[in-house]
Amino acid sequence: MESTATKFDDAVINADVISGIGFFRDSTQVEVEAHGSSAWARSFRIRVQDTNEDTADYFMKVSLGHHGREALKGEYESTLAIHSIQSEFIPKPIAHGSFDKIPDTHYYICKFYELLEELPEPPEFCERVAALHSNSTSPNGKFGFHVVTYNGDLPQENGYTDTWEECFTNGFHHMIKLNLERGGPWKEIETLQSDMVLKVIPRLLRPLETNGRSVKPSLVHGDLWCGNTAVDTATDLPLIYDPSSFYAHNECNENLCDYIQSRILIPSRRVRKLAA
Repeated sequence: MESTATKFDDAVINADVISGIGFFRDSTQVEVEAHGSSAWARSFRIRVQDTNEDTADYFMKVSLGHHGREALKGEYESTLAIHSIQSEFIPKPIAHGSFDKIPDTHYYICKFYELLEELPEPPEFCERVAALHSNSTSPNGKFGFHVVTYNGDLPQENGYTDTWEECFTNGFHHMIKLNLERGGPWKEIETLQSDMVLKVIPRLLRPLETNGRSVKPSLVHGDLWCGNTAVDTATDLPLIYDPSSFYAHNECNENLCDYIQSRILIPSRRVRKLAA
């Protein structure tokens, strides 16, 4: 599978290149600063000045190739969906697309935030997660999402389904397939796949949607862990980012809420200047 890893010099992302993006074309001044990286993306802080000499800061993530483009598109669409429900809980998405002046190189842009590198307070964080789940409505009443989203460089199976059992099963099959493609044959996991699909998943999930019971498809972050949440210094409120959203069972993200609820000591406050 094609990697989304970036293999270019950060210097190619300069003011001239940024000015070619429609959102920034009317800016009178553009400053670009490298702002970290991962195995599959680079990130930058963009500071612009308009004709009134007002300045604003934006966060930009850059990646390469087909999977890079699709990953950033999925992040934009996920962020947009969450922001439409809880605008103070996730960075405001601005744009995604491909650079005119750099071949096969793509970007995602959102508002820039100064973040505290600490976990948010449990009551407020969990309340906001619950509100996202309860206030969201699947546009067609199904489980899934309208675009492919990525956990890191792993594309998710988000095709729409009528039941949570089918959605979970499709996602499980997909992740096993990716594991075998990237890691090679693995007899134990292939055996596990059969047992999970034929025995475990039906036993645990089918009762949730039979005999008059149902599961509401709720919009979830999709990759909610301690590395994708922080505290906004401007508001002192929790902020989540890097979503891989889809409409799912609302307890998909309960692992992080449990972790935050169980913490005893609050880490020392350190400022982290990034958005997503």
